[in-house]
Amino acid sequence: MVGEKKRVALISVFAAIFLTGSKLVIGILTGSLGILSEALHSGLDLVAAVITYFSVRVSDKPADEHHHFGHGKIENLSALVETILLLITCAWIIYEAVSRLISGQTHIEVTYWSYIVIITSIIIDINRSRMLSRVAKKHNSQALEADALHFSTDIWSSAVVLFGLICANFGWYFADAAAALGVAIIVLSVSYRLGKRAIDVLLDKAPANTLKIVEQTLLNYSEVKHFHSMKIRTAGADTFIKFNIHLDPDLTLRQVHELCDDIEHELGRVIARSEVYIHPEPHE
Repeated sequence: MVGEKKRVALISVFAAIFLTGSKLVIGILTGSLGILSEALHSGLDLVAAVITYFSVRVSDKPADEHHHFGHGKIENLSALVETILLLITCAWIIYEAVSRLISGQTHIEVTYWSYIVIITSIIIDINRSRMLSRVAKKHNSQALEADALHFSTDIWSSAVVLFGLICANFGWYFADAAAALGVAIIVLSVSYRLGKRAIDVLLDKAPANTLKIVEQTLLNYSEVKHFHSMKIRTAGADTFIKFNIHLDPDLTLRQVHELCDDIEHELGRVIARSEVYIHPEPHE
């Protein structure tokens, strides 16, 4: 399991290296702000991909005497770092685009290499986004899921730059700077979503969907008369669940134990990599 996560994360790193280098070279040769903004975007993608690679290597390490809940939150921390890097990207793109539009210095040299590098970028991002998304869902990896979301937005931002190049080819050079602003808007959108999710997990916000699943599961057990004090937190791919249940006081200790085991098994089936703690109480 860990091997597959590491493999796709490493493939993403090599893809980011190739895209960053090719966009940077073509961006400098053509003077296209759209391509240069994409080069910077891909450069930060490379940093994010490297962080993700190391985070998935660490996140699946088992709990130890210093980390009782495992190392899963390193994935959420890496997602937060990705958000910060994306915001830095936005600040630079917006500054450069506005400066060019105000000064009128929007002329760029469009060559067939401009189209090749952007179209290649779109094809590579489509494939690696799908690959990362598939493995993220399979292993419930938030770091890979963040990477998949990140690179799926790269497809749209590259499409915006491609549109700017086509317009510039007809003499509408301002469209390149406008396309760069379009990239910034897309990046801001994904930054907000990534950052919010990462902060929610780091602050132990209870996941609403998981809460509903646990409540529905308990309602299916007629032996459970009442439940309360439910606490749920996530760390990377792991989910920790704790709650109290009220049972018939005439049940034997063995029956209570078997019921709790059955509930834990059922929750483990519907919530991947979950650790459940149940405190039974006599129902008055």
